[in-house]
Order: sequence, then C-alpha cells, then structure tokens
Amino acid sequence: MVETFLKDLKHSLRMFVHSPGFTITAVAALALGIGANTAIFSIINTVLLRPMPYPDPDRLVIFTLTSPGGSGPGASATKFNIWRERTNVFQDVSAVANGTMNLTGVEKPEQIQAARVSASMFRLFGLAIAHGRSFTDEEDRPHGGHVVVLSDEFWTRRFGRDPSIVGKTISLSGDPYQVVGIGAPENKMEADPPIDLYLPFQIDPNSTDQAHYFTAFARLKPGVTLGMARAQLQLAADEFRRKFAGNIAMGPKDGFSVQPMRDLVVSGVRDLLFVFAAAVSFVLLIACANVANLLLVRATGRRREIAIRAAIGAGRGRIIRQLLTESILLALVGGAFGLGLGVIGIRALLPIYPGSIPRLGPHNAYVSLDTHVLGFTLLVSLVTGVLFGLIPAFQSSRTDLTSVLKESGGRSGTGFRQNKARSLLVITEMALAMILLIGAALLIRTYLALRAVDPGFDRHNVLTMQMSLDSPRFEKTIGLAELIRDGVPRLQALPGVEAASTTCCLPLEGGYGLPFIIAGRPLEGPSHGGGNWRSISAGYFDVFKIPLLRGRAFTERDDGSAPPVVIISQAMAKRFWPKGDPLNDRLIIGKGVGPEFEEPARQIVGIVADSRDNGLNRNPPATMYVPAAQVTDGVTALNRRIGPLTWVVRTRVPPYSLSQPIQTALRAASDGLPVARIRTMDEVVALSTARQDFNMLLLTVFAGAALLLAAIGIYGLMAYSVAQRTQEIGIRMALGAETAEVRRMVVYQGMALALIGVGVGIAAAFGLSRLIASFLFGVKAWDPAVFVIVPVLLSAVALLAVWFPARRATRIDPLDALRYE
Repeated sequence: MVETFLKDLKHSLRMFVHSPGFTITAVAALALGIGANTAIFSIINTVLLRPMPYPDPDRLVIFTLTSPGGSGPGASATKFNIWRERTNVFQDVSAVANGTMNLTGVEKPEQIQAARVSASMFRLFGLAIAHGRSFTDEEDRPHGGHVVVLSDEFWTRRFGRDPSIVGKTISLSGDPYQVVGIGAPENKMEADPPIDLYLPFQIDPNSTDQAHYFTAFARLKPGVTLGMARAQLQLAADEFRRKFAGNIAMGPKDGFSVQPMRDLVVSGVRDLLFVFAAAVSFVLLIACANVANLLLVRATGRRREIAIRAAIGAGRGRIIRQLLTESILLALVGGAFGLGLGVIGIRALLPIYPGSIPRLGPHNAYVSLDTHVLGFTLLVSLVTGVLFGLIPAFQSSRTDLTSVLKESGGRSGTGFRQNKARSLLVITEMALAMILLIGAALLIRTYLALRAVDPGFDRHNVLTMQMSLDSPRFEKTIGLAELIRDGVPRLQALPGVEAASTTCCLPLEGGYGLPFIIAGRPLEGPSHGGGNWRSISAGYFDVFKIPLLRGRAFTERDDGSAPPVVIISQAMAKRFWPKGDPLNDRLIIGKGVGPEFEEPARQIVGIVADSRDNGLNRNPPATMYVPAAQVTDGVTALNRRIGPLTWVVRTRVPPYSLSQPIQTALRAASDGLPVARIRTMDEVVALSTARQDFNMLLLTVFAGAALLLAAIGIYGLMAYSVAQRTQEIGIRMALGAETAEVRRMVVYQGMALALIGVGVGIAAAFGLSRLIASFLFGVKAWDPAVFVIVPVLLSAVALLAVWFPARRATRIDPLDALRYE
C-alpha cells in the first residue's frame, strides 16, 4: 500500500514538473483561497476559540443590567454591594474601573493607564505577583491607604526592573503611593490599552452612589449554572428596589443578570468575523472550481494515457486514487504557500484595522500560528484537494477504452452537453461571485452614506488632547474652574489659535446619559425623559462652530456663584417641547440617580443645532450642556474617576503645528500636568467610521478576487470549448455560416451559463445579505440599486470574458480546420 502511494506520488510530481504553467496557475489560485482562510481563521481562533488566560475561564461572568430596551455591563457602588453578598452562587466578586492617572514627581511626568480594582481581582483573574504582594482586604476598604501594584511592563519601562522599588513610594497625581507589589511578566490581563498599575477600589459598603462607571466580574461557584445565578440575581433586584425605594436608578422592569465573560467580550465582533469567514470560504470555493476546471481540461488531454493504463490492467479505483493523489498533492503545495500568505495577510491587515478587536493582545501579540491554525490549514488543504479533485477523477475514470483508442489525433467536437461538469462549476463561480459583490456593494453604499452625513459641527482645524485631573487640587469644582479659567486664556493668546474650550466628551465618542425632570410639568413616572449630558466651558460651540439657534451661549460668568443654567439641543427641544418654548422652563437633571447629582433646577438659556454625538450612523440625541464650573462637587469627583478632561482648540493654521505651544501653555496652567491622546477632530471623525471603512475594503477585496476568478473561469471554459470545436466551427463556416452567427452562438452559450449563475447568486444574496444588515447604514439589505447594478456589472464582465473566445472562433479558417489532425 505504501509502495503504491509512493509510486503515485512520484508520478504526480513528474506530471507537475512537466506542466509548469498548469502547476503554477493552480497553486496560485489555491494559495490565494487557502491563505485568506488561514488569515481569518487565525483571528477567529484567537478571539473565539482560544480559552481566556484565566483560571476556570468558563465560569467567569460579567454582571449586566437588563431593561426592556436591552442589556449591558455596568455597575454602581450600591449594586456591587448587593451582588457581593451573593456568596452562595458567586465567588471573588470584583470591581474594575479603568482610567488614567499622572506619574508625577519625576523629570518627565506621564499620563498612565490605571485600574482601580477589588482585592479579589488578583485571585479572580489569576494575576501572579513576582515581587511583594497584592492588596489586603483592609486596604480595599475606604481610607485603606494609598498602595499600588505595578505591571511588569510599566516596572520595566519606568523603573528599569529595580526590585528595590517594592516598599518605596511613587507620586501619582501629586499623592504618595506605596508600591506593595509587581505583577509577574506572564500575566495576560486582556485590557486595551494595557494597564500600567493597579490601585485598590475601596468601595464603601454603605455607599448610596448610583453612578454606573465600572464593571463587575465574578466566578460561578462549582456546580452553579447560569440559570441558577440569574435566578438569584432576580431576587437581588427585588432587594435593591426595596432598599432604594423611589430611586430611579432601577425601574420596575429593570433587573440584574450575568453573561459569560467570553460571550460578552467578543459579542461586538463575532458576527463580523463569521461574515469574513463566509466571504473567504466563497473565494476558496471559486478557486476550487477554477482548479477543477483546469483538471478537467488536463484530463481531456490525458484520455489516451488513462485509457492505456486501463488497458494494461489498472482498475477504476486505482485510476481515481492516482488522480486524487495528484489533486491532494496540488492542494498541499497550495496550502503551504497559503500558510505563508496567511501570515503575511495577518501582519498586513491587523495593524491597519481601526476597530478594537478584543483578545488580540498589545500590538496583536496573541495572534500566532499555533497547532490549531496549522491543523486548520492542513485540513482545509486536504478537503480542498478532495473537493476539486473528485469530479475530474470520476469523470476521467469513466473513459470508454474502445472509443478513445479509435480516436484520431484530431479533436472531436464537444458541446456543453458533453461538459456538464465544467458548466456547473462555472455557474457556481458566478453565483458565489454575485453574493460577494452584492455584499461589497452594500458596504460601499454604507461608506458613501456615512460620508454624506452632516456631523453637525466643523471638524477641520480642531486639535484635541486629554488631561487626567486625578489629583487633590481638582477634587472640587472650584479647582476645575480655576484650571479652565487660567488655561483657556493662555491658549487663546497663542498666535494661530481662534478659540479654545474644554469638555468631558468629544462629539462622536458618546458621553453620559442622565434623566431629567421639567420643573412644573405634571410627572407620571420618575422622570420626563433622558438625554446625553455634557459638561463644557465657554467657547465650546465656537470651537466646533455649532450654531446657536435661540437664546445665548455660556460665558465665563456662568460659574458656581451664578444661577444654574443649561443649553439643550434642537432634537431635545423638538421632542419634549413640540409646541412650547423651552426657554421658559427649567430642568432638574439627574434627580434620584445619586447624591452626586442632587442640584437645583437649571434655567434653559439656549438651544443649539444638533450634532451626532453618538456616531455618524445614529440620529442626533437629545443633549443637555451644562457649564463645567457649575457642576456639583460630587459630579466633578465622579468625572475624575471616569475619564480625563478634554481640551479642544480651533486653529487658523495646521493644528499639529501648535501642538507643542499648546502643551506648554497647559502645563503652565496645571502646574506641570501632562497631556495625552493628542488628535485632530479630522482623525476622530475618520476613526468613528474606520471600522465600517475597513469592513468595506476587506469585503471588496474578496469580491474583487471572486470576480476575477469567475471571469477567468468562464473565459477558460469558452476558450477550451472553442478549441475543442474547431472542426465543427470550420464545417459550419464552410457550409456558409456567417462570422456574426458563429460569434452569437459562442456568446449565447457562454452568457447562458453566466446568467444562470447570476440568477442563482441574486436569489442566494437576497437571503444572505440580511446577515450583514447590522453593518449597514443608509441602505437596506435588499437595496434595489445594488440588486440591479451588480448583476449588470457581473454580466458585463462575463460578456467581456466570452467575447474574446467568440472573436477567436470567427477567425477560424475552414480549410485549416478541416485539414487539422
């Protein structure tokens, strides 16, 4: 058996060496298809299949908040305390809040990534300590002291791996923190961006804070199922409502739940990865169809060879095994090259992917060629070899010995009825290409629709940068107001600066949501509605050129000593004052959410035009703008925990040309605090649609490859058919057939196959396009324009592909055709 296999292998190698053109063409097509599949599977393996690098990863869960409108992760101190008491179903319940701090007291202050975590978090995620220790339970309680654990990367970068740093203090945002431990280098906390250091969360067990600004995790106890845990959390929700009766942080239809950590982490990219996997599978199938057609052509030329092998005793099974050996060897060689192309593709695509794909690690370090990827490539190669080799093998093995040996050297006419297998393969190629082209066209329409959206602000010549205010100076609003009052004039005094301001959140990047009550209006529920909430300083609307429609904008006089005011967006005015005048009313914002938001009613002093703060693909939300100098001390403290202050500057010159002068001015105003994440608003806008753009680009590349392969497939079939029917066509022309008639015959036969494939593809795409509906904007999954233009385009390409063989057919000389042996 082994000896027979080795003979088949040697014979296959000789055949490929003697047919370099065929071998190179087939290997190239297979390498393209297998390489694309390897690249996408490498990402799927890392994101969806590889276990999370934590102890008992299948029992890790994230707490979620449920409501009629949906569910998602989120936690407040009050909810966390309720969950932490469920020790009968959960263990190591932990809170994690990622944020920023400033490394101070050094020559070059730096804004760093800090995570406030529960002491149990180190056990939950299995984070080892290489030097020192982690937090104690006492240190994780309020007033438990200033201690910190450094990550290995941060320890290496800033302290040169000096172990004596343990026990010493470092300055973080102006406060001394004792370094009690250093994480082990093998720790893989899947966070983006990577965490530099950890501080104890110190949640008050008696807290009444209802703000949702962190995430809670836990591990299910052994023997506890998700259903059991969720049932316990329903009881916990009832307990929460009783304990905080009258609090609007949780309505009667809201509840608590948990989701497996892996499911929630990858939920945003799972469908996208499956779409890409389907797309590259189609490309591979088209490549297989092309190679199968090549093998069928090659088998026609080998009919006499196969007939002779059969005549000297080779059975049908022996011939099929020989031909399958050739196709599998061809696929394995294509797979080897495809593996290399897959590695190159991963390294080329991931760095330019704008979205944050979870679980890939810093700089995509976790994506590797492990045994799963190698096994997948081998399996795909073997299946591919069998897939495209079976049809030629079975068809060739059915060769009639007598008829073949009687044939002369001339080529006999072979119509489409004699090439059903090849015709079916071409129809399949056209159908698969149609599906990919329609998907790509829908994403292209999305790309164009997003470019046509008016964001509601002028993005050009605006520079943005973030500053962490996690220091004692900014614990109260008065400190923040002083910083803004000092910093904005410094910026406006710079040559080339047109306007400057601050904000908690940039347009297109979301923000905070809060309920509101319209003072004096009858109230049926806990609030009249909810909307985006943004704290800004004077000049914000000037920086972004957002038009003021009515009333007035904020000024420097809108500080803590002035009457509270608020400006609302046009969308909010239309929704909640369809016939009234908002400027006559006052808003009570955030009542019942927590003590931080308890404040007197704010007078509505202005209405501004809408801006798409939640993304270009979402309608402008109802938005409330409040002066940063008028927010409560509790909100200022909360903002310090949630995220840094953002400075926005409109310039008359290229924004980056003023980056250094702006940073110098801000350091002078803030006593040396650094800034980070310096970007222009053009970059922010581009990033907001970058994921959709990348999806469109990648699917368009796949569709283009499919279109090219399909065109080659139908061209090859028609060219082969014309070559095989040379004598028949010569006889037709000798009997008086016009060149136009011959051309029509070839074009008709080729386009009949193409149009059948187009029709099948349209029907399949109509159903499959719904799978990418969630990635579309401004276009329906069954968009009429796409379903008309794309078939016409593919049909035109097919017509071009069959035109050249048809033109060649008209140039056949009848005398030469009749003399040809």
